[in-house]
This record gives sequence, C-alpha cells and structure tokens, in this order.
Amino acid sequence: MNPNNKTDGLSIEAVIAAFVSTLINIVLFPVTFFGYIIWVGKLILTGRSSGVSTSAQGPLSARWTQHNMGIRKDEASNRLLPVLPGISLLGLRLASFSMLLAHRLTGHVPKIFSYPYRGDVPESHEASARGTFFDNMIDKYLVGMSQFVILGAGFDTRVFRLPEKTGIKSFEVDMPDTQTIKRKLLEKAGIDTTGTVFVTADFEKDDWFRQLVDAGFDTARPAFFLWEGVTMYLDRQSVESTLRKIASAAAGSAVAFDYFTDESLLSRAFYWRFARATTKAVGEALKFGFDSTPPSVERLEEFLKNCGLSLVESRILGKETKGKRAWGGFVLAMVK
Repeated sequence: MNPNNKTDGLSIEAVIAAFVSTLINIVLFPVTFFGYIIWVGKLILTGRSSGVSTSAQGPLSARWTQHNMGIRKDEASNRLLPVLPGISLLGLRLASFSMLLAHRLTGHVPKIFSYPYRGDVPESHEASARGTFFDNMIDKYLVGMSQFVILGAGFDTRVFRLPEKTGIKSFEVDMPDTQTIKRKLLEKAGIDTTGTVFVTADFEKDDWFRQLVDAGFDTARPAFFLWEGVTMYLDRQSVESTLRKIASAAAGSAVAFDYFTDESLLSRAFYWRFARATTKAVGEALKFGFDSTPPSVERLEEFLKNCGLSLVESRILGKETKGKRAWGGFVLAMVK
C-alpha cells in the first residue's frame, strides 16, 4: 500500500467521496434533468426580452454554487441569482439539488466548481478557473489602492465582498441596459450598493474613461481595473482603446483580464465550433483573439507594451507544442 495512502495524487478518502458523490448524482439524475429543463426552458422563453446577458449568468451561477457549497462565500451572488428574470427558482433548486446534497454528504467538490482552482484548465473550465486568478490578483494588488473599477461588470459581485471601512471607492462600468437591470435586481435582492458608483458606457462606442472621470474617478491615484470575460466579445480596436485608456491612469495602476487567442476563433474542434455558434445565437459573438503564435506570452507582452502597459503576471491556457497553440489566458498588467 502507498505509505501516503494516496491513489494518483488523491487520498483514498477523496476517491471514495468522489465515487459516492457520483452515485448520488446518478440516482438523482432525473431530478437534475427536470430542473435543467425548467431552467433552460425559461431562459429560452424570456430570451433577449429579459435584457439579461446570457454570458454574464454563467459566472454568477458558478459563484452561487460555490457559496452554497461553502467554499467561496459570496452572499451577494446568493441573493442576486434567484431574482434574475431569466431564472426559474424551482429549476435552479432542482438542477442543483443532487450536487449540493452529494457535497454535504461527502464533501466532494466537482473540479469545475473547485476553489481555489488548481491544475490544468480545460476550455470548459475557463470561467471557473479565472475566478481564482482574479481573486488572487485583487488580494495581492488592490492593497494600498483606493479605487477599484470593474469594466463590463455584468453581474459581478466582488465590490460587495470587500471588507467594510477599507476606504476603497468602487466603480462599475457597463452597458446601459445591463446596468439598469442589475441595479433594479440589486435593490430587489436587498444588497447595499452604498459606496459603489455605476457608470454606463458602451466600450465600442463611448469614451468610457471620460465618463468614469466625470463620475468621480481620480486619475492622480492608482486604481485596480478588473476586466473579466469581456475582451473576446469586442473588436480589436475596442480592446486596444480600452487598454490604452487604462494606461493613462496613475502609475502603479493595475488591470487584470482574461482573453482568448485566435486559435479559439479559428479552431475546427467541436468545442470551439459549438462555443462560437452558441454565443452568436444569443447575440454575443466571439470577435477578438490575441495572437497565438508560440510563444504566445511574447505576443501578449508586445501587445500590452504597444498599449502602454507592462506584463507582470500571466497564465497561458493550453499547451504550446509543435502541433498545438494556446487558446487563452489570464493577465495582470501594470501602468509603469
């Protein structure tokens, strides 16, 4: 027997927990399936009329699940998801019932919801893994700053997780329709938005930085910019323009963002063909990908330098070999 009581890097207890969890989910699959039918059915029926971005719901759902598993506390997400107009509360409860029950009985957490996320990141786990990266960057670089800006905030709830009395002024910048709906839902969910300034802007049409300054942003003080799950839905010009505007902030400012490469936009692999088709179908087509020519980190560094930023930390997603290219990544860049 292995003296460390481990099998393939996992303890025997963890293997047993995963096995029992799987059995519970198999037995209760009809409940889960019925819940998804109700959930997806309502999403289809409400469609675009709800005004809620489909791509913004995925990360919120993941954070809701992690909160209810007790592995990443986020009370704002817990309150916000159930009141979204495209969400069926019954469908949500039924779809998540077997997984949450299995977790309570065994302690097992499916990798896609693990926090902190460890190991290689498959394409389908990008939204989950980036949560760990961004939380780490915020913990590391927001210290000492007095301004926190979330670009394309969607249904992000990080400003509501900041410790009280930090003196940090928070800003959320997003499309007018999405932000109007979010503010109404935050009020409906009983979430206190005191200390958060909401700025409406279209990244492809408006001078969002000027509107941010007009809303009280101080260009003389360093700020942390979070830009999660947005770059891939913009055109190249908008991505460059946004990064250059961030570079005009005070020295010491930082920006964290995730991205896809052109491999994701051109790949004929089933996953990427399906991803491109589904995002296009809901009106949020993938538009931009960074140059994936190996080593892609050098292409990324060049791109950032041309925008006036310095690459500080990055994680490349996908192995770069003779026959493969990176498909995405996570970044922390700074204004020098």
